[in-house]
Amino acid sequence: PTVLTCRFPTFYGCLLQSNEARLKNAFVSLDVELAEMANTSEWFKVWKTHRGKSDAGKTPRETLLYEYVDALDFFLLISNLKNWNHFVLKSQDDFEKIKHLKKEDNLDKQYLAMKRMLFDAYFNHSGDSFNHSWRLFLKFGLVDFGYTEQEIQDAFNDKNKINLKRQDNNY
Repeated sequence: PTVLTCRFPTFYGCLLQSNEARLKNAFVSLDVELAEMANTSEWFKVWKTHRGKSDAGKTPRETLLYEYVDALDFFLLISNLKNWNHFVLKSQDDFEKIKHLKKEDNLDKQYLAMKRMLFDAYFNHSGDSFNHSWRLFLKFGLVDFGYTEQEIQDAFNDKNKINLKRQDNNY
């Protein structure tokens, strides 16, 4: 069954989702967050002179970073749900290789390839496709958007604090 009832209240009330339902939800959530990342950066809006949206009190770069780490959260959730944690990063050498890749002038093809691989990871249960998608995602952040490891880590931690406060306030 997709949804099981329980006797004791849980974080989400009294319904526990099966792993398959959580996995579907995580893939949809990641898909939405990646679209929000693209929409915030506006790289594809070739008709605009000034690209990049910003939240109140934040620069476009800061706003994009928060969208990026929202997607990062769902990549990590999927890797946990699928037991694909070994794909997240195999070594520091792999990470360094990603950081030294060439910055793309046009991110459309890279974005579409990343999404295609994510769909393959879901529909065909392909860990290799998830791995390639993950690496493209890291390249977006570290190379194409130009964030440092520390910026990503700090934003990830900050965003998780915000999310915990939201949950405490019945978000």
